[in-house]
Formats: sequence, C-alpha cells, structure tokens
Amino acid sequence: MGQVTDGDLLQEAVAELYSADPDEFIARRGELATRARIAGDAVVAKRIETLRKPTRSAWMVNRLVRAEPGVAAQLATLGAELRAAQQSLNGSAVRELSRQRHQLVDALARQALSVSGQKSPPAGLRDEVTSTLGAALADPQVAEQLQAGALERAVRRDGLETTAEPPPSEALLAALRRAAVPQATAARATAARRVVPLVPARRRAVSGTGAAGEARPPASVTALAAARAKAERERHRQAVGAAEQAVAEAERAERAAAQVEREQQNAVQLLEEQLADARQRLAEARIRAHRARTGQRQARRALDRLQKTPRT
Repeated sequence: MGQVTDGDLLQEAVAELYSADPDEFIARRGELATRARIAGDAVVAKRIETLRKPTRSAWMVNRLVRAEPGVAAQLATLGAELRAAQQSLNGSAVRELSRQRHQLVDALARQALSVSGQKSPPAGLRDEVTSTLGAALADPQVAEQLQAGALERAVRRDGLETTAEPPPSEALLAALRRAAVPQATAARATAARRVVPLVPARRRAVSGTGAAGEARPPASVTALAAARAKAERERHRQAVGAAEQAVAEAERAERAAAQVEREQQNAVQLLEEQLADARQRLAEARIRAHRARTGQRQARRALDRLQKTPRT
C-alpha cells in the first residue's frame, strides 16, 4: 500500500466535509484537523481548519456534482454555445439554446434535490440551487468551481441574457443612431433658415430663381449648412463614443462591486464559523474548569480531614 501524502489527506478531508451534512461540518472538521495534527501534518491540519462550512444549497449542488461528475461540463458546454449565438446575434439559435438552458437547469435542480434527499424544500432553497446551476452555465469560472464539488455558498449571475437582442452597448448605439437621423435633418433645416435671411436681396436676385420663381441659396450658404451638419454628425459620434465608454465603465464597476461583495460574504462567514468554534471551545473550557474546581474542593476537604485527625 502506497504512502498517503499531505495532499491526499487534504483531498479526503474536503471530499468528506463537503459531501456530509452541513450540520456535522464544524465538529467533523475539528476531528479531521486533530487527526492530521496527531499524524504530524500540522500544515494540513491548519488548512483543514480554514475550510468553510457550506450553505445548505451549496451542499446540495456539491452532492449532485459528486454523484454526477459530468454536470459541470454539460453546463459549461451549453453556456459556451449560447454565448457564441448571442455574439453572432443569431436569434433563432439563441431562442433554441435558451430553451435548452432552462430545461437543463431545471432538470439538474430537481436531481440535486433528489440526491440530497430534499423532498419538500423551501422555495428560497430551490431558487439558490437553480441560480447556482445557472451561474455555472453563464460563467466558466463558476463551472470550474462547481466541478471541484466544494462550493461554500450559492452563486448568482445576472449576465448571459437569453434574448436575441444585441448587447447593451450595441443596443445603445443603435438607439442613438436612430434618434440622430431626425435631429440631423432638423439641424440642417434650422441652419438654412438662419443663414438665408442674412443674404441681401440683391445677391438673391443675382443668383437666379427656380422654375417656381423661388430664389436659390448661394454656394456659401449651402457650404455653411453642410459644415454645420458635419459638425452635428461629429457631436453625435462623440456622444455615441462617450455613451459606449460609460456602459463599459459601469460594467467594470458592477463586476468589481460584485467581487467585493463576495469577498465580504466570505469574510463574514469565516468570522461566524470562528466565533462558533470559539464558543464551542469556551464551553469545553468551562466544563474542564468546573471539573477542576470540583476536584480542588474535594482534595481540600480530604486534606482538612487528614489534618484534623489526631496522629497515633
């Protein structure tokens, strides 16, 4: 039989802790860390102690992945196909893949409930399982975490839209372009109205008239109107660029805020677990102190009796 390495001990601890009932997590984690420390693996023991208790919904997903190892690959593959269809703006493909997405996530959620023995789970618990599976489909990094079967909490992702509409930046660009057409036309008409009255009547008469007897604007007026229309188009182009940049910055800010939120959630859970461990150790210390005080009193009474007994 080969020698068991530190990595094997840690992997075995992870597999046991994240597949067992979360109610048993803290007690069993302490036992496994103690066993590793007794075996002389202080580093592994420390790593085991830092493992965080999974939420009920994360544990259910972990059970599913460990029972069906191909789940993460299914979600990642379908997610990649859906993203490709959205980027190509293939509406029919997006609709079909979105239908498959909902079917797959719903089926896996039901399977997760069954594998973990949850016959009538609360709606919130079911939603967390569903959102975690959907997040693994939307985000390859979440799918990779899912594959390890050691999720600590439910995951939510609002990305990977399931409609055939263009991405937000493209939709905004299209809307701005549609709005710019009447604006540019109105701008050109306004410019022409503003410059025509400035031309002397004699100049208009010299320039000639049309078939209906209306005076034609001179070349300088036409050039000025064209220049103003060009300037209007340039301002519109700059507005579109600024709007696209604002969308990109907002998306980056949202991702950064979501990352900070996850980190803070992790920190809070770690503190809660450490507090629970500390309370458990305090309770054990109080029991030992009580026993020690009882033993001290008994020993003191025995000594008093001996001292009061006359020597023969």
